[in-house]
Amino acid sequence: MPEQSDTNLHNENQGTEHEDHNRTRAVNSSGRKEKRTRKIGPKAEYAISFLLLVAGSFIIAASFNIFLVPLGIASGGVSGISILVKRITGFPPAYTQWIINVPLFFLGLWLLGKRFALKTALGSFLLPLLVLLTSHFKPLTDNAMLAALYGGIGVGAGLGLVFRGRSSTGGLDLAAQLLHRYTGLRLGLAVACFDGVVIAAAGILIAPENALYALVGLFATSKTIDFVQTGLAVSKVAFIISDQPAAITAAVLHDLDRGLTQLDGKGGYTGEARTVLMVVVGRGEVSKLKQLVRSVDEGAFVIISDTTEVLGEGFNLP
Repeated sequence: MPEQSDTNLHNENQGTEHEDHNRTRAVNSSGRKEKRTRKIGPKAEYAISFLLLVAGSFIIAASFNIFLVPLGIASGGVSGISILVKRITGFPPAYTQWIINVPLFFLGLWLLGKRFALKTALGSFLLPLLVLLTSHFKPLTDNAMLAALYGGIGVGAGLGLVFRGRSSTGGLDLAAQLLHRYTGLRLGLAVACFDGVVIAAAGILIAPENALYALVGLFATSKTIDFVQTGLAVSKVAFIISDQPAAITAAVLHDLDRGLTQLDGKGGYTGEARTVLMVVVGRGEVSKLKQLVRSVDEGAFVIISDTTEVLGEGFNLP
């Protein structure tokens, strides 16, 4: 959040109440101290990143060979191009992926720099290798819709793991980076352009239905990546405006056992200064929060909405 020292909205210091709250949260119901998240060293981070890359690449390769290749569902990217080439020439997809990935890698190394390109080096070589090693896997269905859906989910799950490991599988993502760098085109739009060209080619060279199924697969992939990145743990963020902010603050800190932030606001109609309380809670705590606020101030104005990727004390770290 940008600095807000000169605006109508800024964070208030919680003082000793926060200190007491932090001490309270350090002890669970059995009286034992909660385990604090420990920072892991660089070597452990590299090991975890490598394992996520390998696991994710294997899931992508298996889903590719089990669902997408048998029915010719080319849902974008280098993998989609390799499916088109196989359908037209019979050339194995793994070799096509290497033929495309290797020049793109060296082009990225030259134009984008060593630091960026090296992040994609392992994935660019590993994924086609795993595609080759899993090419004997038998298809699980001959239904194109099921293949597109489950293939998209599998590819999305694998990519989500790769992204969580801060890695990349290279391919047209590198090409999109180059297009973004040298044309100013937004990165998301650049990726969509490349995927759109591949899907359109599938509709022309294979069958129009294949392009429609490819769009289903691409949608499933996108949603699954988001799911793997954020998980099911959707929390709630509440903004509370009340004439009794101190009493509500005390109730949230001590009865709900959650931290909060006091923000300075100003009424748009009255121009009066108001305190806005912001608190993040789990879904199971929403009813208790509303009950606490109502018990203190029945006229309080409360906004509650979904939020994801909540990090910090009291919430799981990724």
